[in-house]
Amino acid sequence: MAIIKFGTDGWRARIAEDFTFANVEVVTQALIEYLKTQNTSGKLSVLVGYDRRFASDLFAQRAAEVFAGNGVAVDLFAHDVPTPLVSFEVKRRGLDGGVMITASHNPPDFNGFKFKAPFGGSATPAITNQIEKLVGATAPKRISLDEAKAAGLARVIEPPDDYRRHIENFVGINELKKADALIIADPMHGTGGRWIETLLGGGQLRVETIRAERDPMFGGVLPEPMPWNLELTSRTVRERGALMALVTDGDADRVGALDERGEYINTHQILMMILLHLVRHKGLQGSVVRTFSQSVIVRRIAESYGFRLFEVPIGFKHVGELMLDPANDFLTGGEESGGIGVRGHIPERDGVFNCLLLLEAVLTFGKKPSEIVRDIWNEFGEFHFERRDLHVPIEAGQKLVTQMREQTPDTFAGYKVTGTATLDGSKLIFEDESWILFRQSGTEPVLRVYCEATSVEKMTKMIEEGVRLAKG
Repeated sequence: MAIIKFGTDGWRARIAEDFTFANVEVVTQALIEYLKTQNTSGKLSVLVGYDRRFASDLFAQRAAEVFAGNGVAVDLFAHDVPTPLVSFEVKRRGLDGGVMITASHNPPDFNGFKFKAPFGGSATPAITNQIEKLVGATAPKRISLDEAKAAGLARVIEPPDDYRRHIENFVGINELKKADALIIADPMHGTGGRWIETLLGGGQLRVETIRAERDPMFGGVLPEPMPWNLELTSRTVRERGALMALVTDGDADRVGALDERGEYINTHQILMMILLHLVRHKGLQGSVVRTFSQSVIVRRIAESYGFRLFEVPIGFKHVGELMLDPANDFLTGGEESGGIGVRGHIPERDGVFNCLLLLEAVLTFGKKPSEIVRDIWNEFGEFHFERRDLHVPIEAGQKLVTQMREQTPDTFAGYKVTGTATLDGSKLIFEDESWILFRQSGTEPVLRVYCEATSVEKMTKMIEEGVRLAKG
């Protein structure tokens, strides 16, 4: 049996190496033992969904069979669905939880197991820690799906329309459909499929979807909406003269976008536009959450309105936890890698929802996306961002992070260092609030270097120095 650990959002492993049917049974059984501690009535009910990866449908069926084998009522989606739909349905129906078989944006030879808690979001670290302790404690019990259906314990269902109606009501889809514009939708061969196109269809607005079909190899690129994976998307925007591209990742919980020039709109900028849209166009107020690698500008916008600001470690689970407490008066918040949460929706990142909310923001501002970003810079200061993922040994990456924290240089890349922050990794801060962050993954040999600076030239100089130091 593999060592099963829940990371940023779920357990992920390489298919046939650690992600096997046997291990899916083991982790499902551990989840059931946990659920029994939360609901002692003996009547548990769950939902199981899956993405478009290799054998995801079969792994999802195996999980459903273990639930049924333990007397747990289980609904299994008949085809792939976005992860946020599972979260939404768990909360709407008051279920004990949900499982999504997905490895999100990981390489195609990986798959994963996400647990969605009754509140409609990713299980908190406190929950996953309990599940991990139960792994292997009880031998899995399973019956076939046909037996489970015959016994009334399992159903294979189509996605209901409630998730769609909720999005339509929140975003104001009918108004968006009136726009005279062309939008490119790119689900990157993932479960986003034609969701955006379908939601926006039937009006003057034109939507063309690329990479809509299932491809377990994701067309040879990682299904993560980062600029180096979006060359086809960029070219399509330019060739078709589109207003923008809306992008979702492999399981459609992350948002990405390109402007009218086919240039990348980073998640900092997406969060800025959504935040200002919520405040200036929808008249909403509340607290703002940014992860440790999010933008200075997000903080400046929050401060300009007198909003309470939370800064949390990297990973949407930390944003999601703050969304759950009404005392925090949460409005919106996000992580650098594409996860954004908004009050009034589920306490979960949702790529489809946020793509549509971003489109609503752009159309309501009445300007091209690049012009909106320029206006934000003029008002709150200009900052440029880049991230590099470097494949270095874990020990070497940790050593550099420690060095930056304990032996902080007076200058870096020729610029004076005025402070440090160590909430999650080691961040050097400069006189004009530019910064560079070194953060080593604890589970894989990847050192991430994040940098935000007041000019492209400065950002490039700083991040290249960071790469040089990392590669030693």
